[in-house]
Amino acid sequence: MNKMLRQLFVAVIVLFTILGLSSSIITAIRANELNADPRNVRALYHEYGTQRGFILTSDGAIMAKSDATNDAFKFQRSYPNGPLYAPVTGYFSISQRADRGIEASRNSLLSGESDSLFWQRIKSVLTGSEAKGATIETSIDSKLQNAAYQALGSQSGAAVAMEVKTGRILAMASTPSYDPNELTSHNNKTLNENYARLTQSASSPMVNNVTSQLFPPGSTFKTVVAAAALESGKYDTNTQIPAGASYTLPGTVTQLTNVEWQANGSNGKISLEDALAYSSNTAFAQLGVSLGQEAIAKQATKLGFGSSVVVDGTSSTGSPMKATASVFPSSMTEDKLALASIGQGDVTETPLQNVMIASAIANGGKLMHPTLVDRVRANDLSVLSETKSSVMSTAFSSDTASKLTTMMKSVVTKDSPSLAPSGVSVAAKTGTAQIGVANNAIDGWVMGFAPADDPKIAVAVVVHNTTGYGVDAAGPIFRSMIQEAMQQ
Repeated sequence: MNKMLRQLFVAVIVLFTILGLSSSIITAIRANELNADPRNVRALYHEYGTQRGFILTSDGAIMAKSDATNDAFKFQRSYPNGPLYAPVTGYFSISQRADRGIEASRNSLLSGESDSLFWQRIKSVLTGSEAKGATIETSIDSKLQNAAYQALGSQSGAAVAMEVKTGRILAMASTPSYDPNELTSHNNKTLNENYARLTQSASSPMVNNVTSQLFPPGSTFKTVVAAAALESGKYDTNTQIPAGASYTLPGTVTQLTNVEWQANGSNGKISLEDALAYSSNTAFAQLGVSLGQEAIAKQATKLGFGSSVVVDGTSSTGSPMKATASVFPSSMTEDKLALASIGQGDVTETPLQNVMIASAIANGGKLMHPTLVDRVRANDLSVLSETKSSVMSTAFSSDTASKLTTMMKSVVTKDSPSLAPSGVSVAAKTGTAQIGVANNAIDGWVMGFAPADDPKIAVAVVVHNTTGYGVDAAGPIFRSMIQEAMQQ
């Protein structure tokens, strides 16, 4: 072999090696990345060529479906009652693909591409039948979801309900909402205009306030401080703790006061039960300082603070739906700790976190992992997977839970009877968090559960940037949800 032939042979071998490596990188290593690239029209047509699966409520209402079209995409996603269920479903579009909610967290199942649907795909090829994605059956109760959404109305806020013993999310309403149908158009210009308008809106309608928005919890956080006090073994429901008409925050000249005179106690003292019932700021600020930051932080952590909770899905089924981690700040001075102990200052939490606290109290101290999907069915209705309830942690003892229940029942019977529908025993805690957006602007809260003596459902409601007190702003929404749940 002469020199030129040898060089040509080497060049051919090198070129074939480069070709083999580039093909391997494209077809194997970068396959998922290229399939997900929005510029890959071939992958887009492939996705839309399969009928995407249904998303259903627990009682069979359709939240998302795919309709046949006459264009190149074959199917178009549609959302009956879109704004009602948007925080749960998310949406599926030709520009963003699966975005938010269950559309994203269960994408591989809905699209029919999941490994668990392998035999379904083989069956479709052999029989010549049309391949279809899996159906996702959620835990959402359509009547309870509607009650929450309608009660929130035009207000900015969130409402969430959870089954106490299982952690199943029964309602997840967020307002203002958006219509996912505006994002499913096959006209790129229309789609992009709608997406820009929604994402640039000052009211952030596409943000799920239940899982992704942090709010100061106000006096609802006093349940966490009360739990820390009871768990310490140094306090009981009838223990007299310092209160008074005013309290000077440590190291400052700032005077903290109470909303109503009953919260002042008598002779500077008040029972722990009455401190919660009448939401005594002076009592809980002093109690928090006495307990110390470490004790409250430990209790908050057991209840889920500091952790981003996965509500649905895994990396194998799509992009998991995660809740933003609620925050109990660290390294606080005593004046900051006093404010944090009444749910002000830098402590913030999601409505999901607050319903988890209420649920743990109702469930004897066991904090259940929140879930949003009951089961997944293949096209032939066979069950591919079914969600099982699981305990996240034992947040506190059953004795502490029982005492907290007694104290929260007193909130209703002694101070806020309007929270309880006729004939229903309710345990609850209200909250009024000053947010300073405008004069007297607040985030108004109610969290609690019913029936108080045999809990079935826990509810948390927040109304953002309103006026008045939590019981007035969030109370009617809380009551309507409890009432709807008790009628079923």
